[in-house]
Amino acid sequence: MTLPGLATAGAASSAHSSDWRMELAETLKLAWPMAMTQLGQVAMMTSDLALIGRLGDHVVAAAALAHTILFSAFVLGMGLVSAVAPLAAQAFGARDPRMVRRALRVGLWAAAILGLPLTLAQLHGYDLLLVLGQDQDAAAIAARYLWGLAWSLIPAWWFIGLRSFMGAVNRPEPALWITLIAIPANAALAYVLIYGAFELPGMDVLGAGIATTLVNLAMCVAAIWICYAQPPFRKYRVLGRFWRADWPLFGKLLVIGAPISGTFALEYGLFAAAALLMGWLGTTALAAHQIALQTAAVMFMVPFGISMAATVRVGHAVGRRNAAAARSAGFIAIWLGAAFMLAMTLLVIGLRDTIPALFLGGATEASETAALAATLLLVGASFFIADGVQTIGAGSLRGLNDTRVPLVFSAVCFWAIGFTSSYGLGFPLGFGAIGVWIGFTIGLAAYALLLVWRFHLLTKQGYLPALAEPG
Repeated sequence: MTLPGLATAGAASSAHSSDWRMELAETLKLAWPMAMTQLGQVAMMTSDLALIGRLGDHVVAAAALAHTILFSAFVLGMGLVSAVAPLAAQAFGARDPRMVRRALRVGLWAAAILGLPLTLAQLHGYDLLLVLGQDQDAAAIAARYLWGLAWSLIPAWWFIGLRSFMGAVNRPEPALWITLIAIPANAALAYVLIYGAFELPGMDVLGAGIATTLVNLAMCVAAIWICYAQPPFRKYRVLGRFWRADWPLFGKLLVIGAPISGTFALEYGLFAAAALLMGWLGTTALAAHQIALQTAAVMFMVPFGISMAATVRVGHAVGRRNAAAARSAGFIAIWLGAAFMLAMTLLVIGLRDTIPALFLGGATEASETAALAATLLLVGASFFIADGVQTIGAGSLRGLNDTRVPLVFSAVCFWAIGFTSSYGLGFPLGFGAIGVWIGFTIGLAAYALLLVWRFHLLTKQGYLPALAEPG
């Protein structure tokens, strides 16, 4: 190669490296507040459970039933409002502020329309739990909790939609500040309403549910005010023409969001089924499973934040009609998440004997549970990495509006592969709890590989989805 040719190649390589560094910096800038917001949500749930725990083990068990009912409904709406992110990000990349506002508006509509019947359904939690074969006393306590908790669905979904809008316009920080303020506010309000203070009567689990609803409503109102009145959001006039029908874009949101809801439901169902299988193995196996899974859930919040950033960055590139940038954005996010989860996995392996003690204390009767939990944390090494990769792969594909094929992948991997493997290894082959974990790790790893393959295939071909039509 001639000297000018070498110089040209060197300049191209330097430019490529610079582009990757810039993309990595932009992804980190978006991802860290998103991840911290997710961790804040976990902190609020943890504080609620800690306060409820003082009411007794039977109340904790009933609260778990209530959360199961609520979350089964919650994931349906969460998928729909998650579609706000790619639509708004693509519009932002295309420099179409009116479409950004429309994307948020139809997301809020979808949350309200779906939320009304699902909220009312929560109020029949007692009957539903009885149909599912639960104890009457536990069902009664869970139903009392749901009477306060059910009303949190719509404001919680609206907050997700509003923070998706904030992220799409490269300003995710206000959602984090709202969440950080909400954590102590939620704990204080829950304490007052559960146990009684300031001349208010204690309302036990009903008070915990009311506190959650009030805090979610306050977070939603704060987010609306920030988006409406504060720069740089106010230029989008998010409440402008709010009541104007926008059925074409609403339909597009459903096309993108409904498969996301289905995927969330299938994934949630797999983990619920895994808990059921562990319950068949006994209390020790179930307790050890919950410890290992809760550890994974905390770790998962960071790649989940990176996943949301990937949706936005890929969406921005789609809006600019830059297929190469979309590919770079997705793969940089995937590698970033994999590296983080690898580091966390090594840390968990090193602390696998210490982590169970944080949940169980020093009780000698819990030594068998602690030993099994430590083993599951070791077995889960590949699970943790696959879990991080799959959520970022899914987020990258959402930036391309590709959600229906991942739904098919999730059905095959979570159930045909994951659940079948968990049951087969755990019971017929006799590996017990370890077999159950190996089984759904296999399913999750298959899902992660398929998603990365799908993103590679689409972006290698330069695929870009059509942008929403002006309305």
